[in-house]
Amino acid sequence: MNKLNSASLSGLPARLSVPGYDRSELSVGIVHFGVGGFHRAHQAMYVDRLMNDGGARDWAICGVGVLPGDSAMKTVMDAQDCLYTLVLKNPDGTREGRVIGSIIEYLLAPEDPEAVIEKMAAPGTRIVSLTITEGGYNFHHVTGEFNAANPAVAADLQAGAVPTTVFGLVCAALQRRRDRGLPPFTVMSCDNIQGNGDVARKMFTAFASLRDPELGAWMQENVAFPNSMVDRITPVTTDEDRTMVARDFEVEDAWPVVSEDFEQWVLEDHFPQGRPPFEDAGVQVVDDVEPYELMKLRLLNASHQALCYFGYLAGYRYVHEVCRDPLFSGFLLDYMVREATPTLAPLPGVDLDAYRHRLIERFSNEHVRDTLARLCAESSDRIPKWLLPVIRENLASGGEIHRSAAIVASWARYAEGTDEQGAPIDVVDRLREPLMAAAARNRADPLAFVEDRDLFGDLASNDRFVQSYTAALTSLHEHGARTTLEELAAGRPT
Repeated sequence: MNKLNSASLSGLPARLSVPGYDRSELSVGIVHFGVGGFHRAHQAMYVDRLMNDGGARDWAICGVGVLPGDSAMKTVMDAQDCLYTLVLKNPDGTREGRVIGSIIEYLLAPEDPEAVIEKMAAPGTRIVSLTITEGGYNFHHVTGEFNAANPAVAADLQAGAVPTTVFGLVCAALQRRRDRGLPPFTVMSCDNIQGNGDVARKMFTAFASLRDPELGAWMQENVAFPNSMVDRITPVTTDEDRTMVARDFEVEDAWPVVSEDFEQWVLEDHFPQGRPPFEDAGVQVVDDVEPYELMKLRLLNASHQALCYFGYLAGYRYVHEVCRDPLFSGFLLDYMVREATPTLAPLPGVDLDAYRHRLIERFSNEHVRDTLARLCAESSDRIPKWLLPVIRENLASGGEIHRSAAIVASWARYAEGTDEQGAPIDVVDRLREPLMAAAARNRADPLAFVEDRDLFGDLASNDRFVQSYTAALTSLHEHGARTTLEELAAGRPT
């Protein structure tokens, strides 16, 4: 069997599409931080699509890993000439495979930070893009301010420090470009954060201002940070996926990517140094991203949280299992229609009813095999950004909140660390210890979990939220997830 690399491309079976362009003619125009599954199923795929259509030859991607654990990705990328297989799993069970060739280089910052900085400082680099997860932007969840006390950030702020964080590396490259008389690159966030470009601007310029106030002011004035909304369900690659790729496409790929067939990217058109013609690849290039991103964050992302804790507690382990249960899918739809949608501004040209039902269909795709554990991870970075704004807006307007409050309660119950069958739960979160310590007090003090003002602000002081939250938490303890959802379906008053 062929190992995936440049030399093996010509020998791969016809059912596996391969790059239809000469990769030796490509040059780097984009440096990307966070080369995980999502980036490779999304941004890199769009660039590859443009290249296959004959364009974007000077927009190839150089991937960058910042964490020591990224060495595993570098090993694979080096061995495979940065090629990988993207497999789309269609709802009918069919699979489409394509080898993506738009990434042509991978650098590991802990090994050679200077090489990373120089790659960004090179004149040909016009975009630096990011998928560093919600937590990677280093801001306080309630105040929204930059966390200069983060030890890694504090170390990067020391005079003469060799940068180790994405903030230190990017700002060092921008400083070199300024000093060399080169225009700054555009910083393009592709993370699931409301106003991701605005957040990136605030965090990167805050870091720069702490290190060099003049650099911070220059960045604020000259560096573009476009907003974007991204969407494609991309589960973590498993050994089963590797076996499937070898069996179905006759190629040995150490790190393929699998995803659903749906894709969406809405991108603000703000690129002073140019960009690939993304609209030719199916990207929605618009003047204002916010209405689209709120739709996605509050309907798709918050719905993921709505199903994952309840589903896991009830014994399910895969997303499609939960969404094929009418009780759970009905709860999701009720949350979307009655609580999330009323907080959205009008979105011309978008059929929200069709969008909501399409989400249920996507979640129900058994072939994607997205795990609930993936959705339950890093909740402290997700719930405050995706769900709590829905609760606060409905509290202010008098709208319904008991489903949203119940989702928070399901997270609190999940964080206790055992499901309803008594099986242990591996709580994966940057705040694992304090979250589990608070959740351990749930039965004695029903508000223990939500009294953390850094996560929940003043919600524990709001009588209407407290009533709905404690009722759901009590029901979860006494009756379990299914009965709690049945009570919600029956219309418990807010």
